[in-house]
Amino acid sequence: MVACAERLGVPRGSGMLRQALQAVAFRSEEKIVARLKYLKNTFGWSDAEASIVVRRYPAVLGKSKESLKCRSEFLLSEVGLEPMSIAHQPVILSLSLEGRLRPRYYVIKFLKENGLLDGDPSFFTAVKMTEKVFMEKLISPHKEAAPHLAQDYATACKGEVPTNFIFRWTRNRL
Repeated sequence: MVACAERLGVPRGSGMLRQALQAVAFRSEEKIVARLKYLKNTFGWSDAEASIVVRRYPAVLGKSKESLKCRSEFLLSEVGLEPMSIAHQPVILSLSLEGRLRPRYYVIKFLKENGLLDGDPSFFTAVKMTEKVFMEKLISPHKEAAPHLAQDYATACKGEVPTNFIFRWTRNRL
């Protein structure tokens, strides 16, 4: 198993070795190769990019194909991220699509579209923020202009808004 982890680019002594061992423990070489091929095809990664992902987030090998496909469609098509940027920050693949990625994306999109966003935080920055910091920096400052933003975000985080982030605020209320 250690040799397999090393072939994936996770050396002995690496902080990721334990994760890598768990990822390869019950998978044959063929299944690992097939999963790498699936990752490359699904995200449009090169061999080098797929290697970066596995080194930084070995648990990606254990993600279901459906989970990976949904994340790929959302991150590449809807958010518009580049495959290389996902490869360099693969922790994003560990975050909940419905509970974190999608709700935070729609908050940022809403704020940008309505001219309420000071600066331009990246999607990666927003999803990596703790819940407290996200609320303080991106929700709370807009209580007056978008009074339902916090409630809509909380509802979306529960997965109750499957594909559309519904806001009850419009430009006319400015």
